[in-house]
Amino acid sequence: MNQQPIEKRVLQIVSAVGFFICVAVAVWGWQTGVLTSQERLQKLVGSLGLAGGVLFTVFQAVQVVIPILPGGLGCLVGVILFGPLWGFAYNYTGICIGSLLAFAVARTCGKPLLHLLFSEKTIEKYRHWTEERDRFAKLFALAIFLPVAPDDFLCYLAGTTEMSWRKYTAIILLGKPFAIALYSLGLTAVWNLIVH
Repeated sequence: MNQQPIEKRVLQIVSAVGFFICVAVAVWGWQTGVLTSQERLQKLVGSLGLAGGVLFTVFQAVQVVIPILPGGLGCLVGVILFGPLWGFAYNYTGICIGSLLAFAVARTCGKPLLHLLFSEKTIEKYRHWTEERDRFAKLFALAIFLPVAPDDFLCYLAGTTEMSWRKYTAIILLGKPFAIALYSLGLTAVWNLIVH
């Protein structure tokens, strides 16, 4: 029987616990009406003041480092809770911080970390991107700019390459706004169709 390394099992447990906490919060929100009324949800978050925005930003950052829910869902929640301007600002800040943290973790831990966090299928699909250094930077920048690839994985993958911190940071800070805006607007339009 092929046993998984203890580190992978611990990460799976952490992810599972995080997922169940999200489910428990969702059930509580549904039962109390917070998740069935946009006004109630906004009132709850508004009652937290600046702490609401800070907590959401931290959630978005952690969400990149330890993916629990799809990132696009967080973008939608940000816009619903805080409106288009502040929702975008909190989404952008949290996702950029999380992307930098993912790069730092991967830079410290190296390629074995990829095998702990992601499926072999995902790793194999993007492995060829790293075979030429200049090619990886271009493909990475394009993937970050357009919301078409698993950004969380690519941030970790970038950390295992020779890409400099300066280049990585520039790609993240300049490339993320378009993708976040596209996710936010697209998902908000879908949300409005469902709700109204």
